[in-house]
Amino acid sequence: MSVAIVTDSTAYLPSSVVDAHGIQVVPLHVVIGGTEFSEGVDVTTAEVAAALRSFTPVSTSRPSPQAFLDAYEKAAAGGAEAVVSVHISADMSSTVESAHLAAQHSPIPVTVVDSRSLGMAMGFAVVSAAELAAAGGSAEDVAAQALWRCEASTVVFYVDTLEHLRRGGRIGSASAFLGSALAIKPILGLVEGHIRGLEKVRTSSRALARLEELAAAAGEGPDEVDIAVQHLDSATRAEDLAARLRARVGSAREVVTVELGAVVGAHVGPGTLAVAVSPRPST
Repeated sequence: MSVAIVTDSTAYLPSSVVDAHGIQVVPLHVVIGGTEFSEGVDVTTAEVAAALRSFTPVSTSRPSPQAFLDAYEKAAAGGAEAVVSVHISADMSSTVESAHLAAQHSPIPVTVVDSRSLGMAMGFAVVSAAELAAAGGSAEDVAAQALWRCEASTVVFYVDTLEHLRRGGRIGSASAFLGSALAIKPILGLVEGHIRGLEKVRTSSRALARLEELAAAAGEGPDEVDIAVQHLDSATRAEDLAARLRARVGSAREVVTVELGAVVGAHVGPGTLAVAVSPRPST
């Protein structure tokens, strides 16, 4: 069976990877000062960072069901017999709901996967799904592969301020940190699809050191992992962190630096650093 892979723009996969694996990406939307843009199409992360710094209102929205249906119909027209559609955690966005609505009208069967994740933790899983699909895997096996890799991944991140997460309502249990937000630099994690507070650190330098420790610990063990360091308007710090992790984590097969896109960037704010550590599936 020929299985096509669809994901959304919050996977933040480089275009070269998307093209190489024939993955379709449906963009989420970001609204800056009342004007709507499509992530990865007509808005940059730098524009989002600038808007946040100038206190211009920034919000985000899911793709329409029609956008997903267009992708599923394109897959069918290209000869696919089924689609596996992998998306940002349903607790972070209603994108999965749009995909489910579209799947009801798709000309071919669609398996929608709630990744319970986002960013390159989801991106690595999407690539694994595409590789298995290319090798002739069934839709059921491809979906299971994507979900396994998402669930096996660790995502930790540092934000300069919790304010952007608070405004967007994505703060979850990390809201307990708000009372001392001015005095601490929070280390957060993605746990079961939710953002959770992990640790309170007094300075940004200590926070970045602790972020490195947590990421390195997640990469320990005999199994190979892929690591992505993602950032919003903090490229130098991201490259430095990636270099240190490359040196420390002997099991790392790939260590990449990727920008957080406009949608996630709108909720975490400038200066954010995130690390995704993703175990590779056994072959």
